Amino acid sequence: MPANILLVEDEPAIQELIAANLTRAGHHVVRAADAETAQRIVREALPDLILLDWMLPGASGVEFARRLRADERTRDLPIIMLTARGEEQDKVTALEIGADDYVTKPFSPRELVARIKAVLRRRAPQVTEDAVELGGLRLDPATHRVSAGETALSLGPTEFRLLHFLMTHPERVHSRAQLLDQVWGDHVFVEERTVDVHIRRLRSALEPGGFDGLIQTVRGSGYRFSVQAANPAASS
Repeated sequence: MPANILLVEDEPAIQELIAANLTRAGHHVVRAADAETAQRIVREALPDLILLDWMLPGASGVEFARRLRADERTRDLPIIMLTARGEEQDKVTALEIGADDYVTKPFSPRELVARIKAVLRRRAPQVTEDAVELGGLRLDPATHRVSAGETALSLGPTEFRLLHFLMTHPERVHSRAQLLDQVWGDHVFVEERTVDVHIRRLRSALEPGGFDGLIQTVRGSGYRFSVQAANPAASS
């Protein structure tokens, strides 16, 4: 599944090479040449992953990464540092500030694409094309199909994205605001109660197979996908 990647790199030739390879791999790339521009882009809409050069004009990539990790809205954004600094201490510094991976220049474009895929699979599985199967349900992002055994289930596009996110983050409670950010996008302004409407639609789609109980309501907190037996007192 295509990911929205913010590439923060000030060298035009390297920026163009990386962007071309990521686009060829099916990703959507937004570019920035400095931390200030990147900050404005992130403020407007969260990317799925940030490729961040260590040395940037003005604020360094390390400073920008620290800023992102200190902000509740951006602290979980996957970050891969790009740098010509290959010393062990530099790698330790990058990881200590919260980078998910560290790629030393020069690097193979194929390796970079593979490292991006690995980080997304670990940190943002909902934006990958990996099929997920839990609690008797199978969801395949590549074919956009959901099935229970041999039975195909019909879901609308929003319900599909909602189920995909919940299935890739099972047993975790997500607030309405978190679901809006992750499923609708944090730049989309809709009422939090919109989530309730789509949860009801999702449960209705799962009900014929008896799987609606997998989507649980945690009163005062939000919703979760649980493969454990549904608690009638918790669900609504």
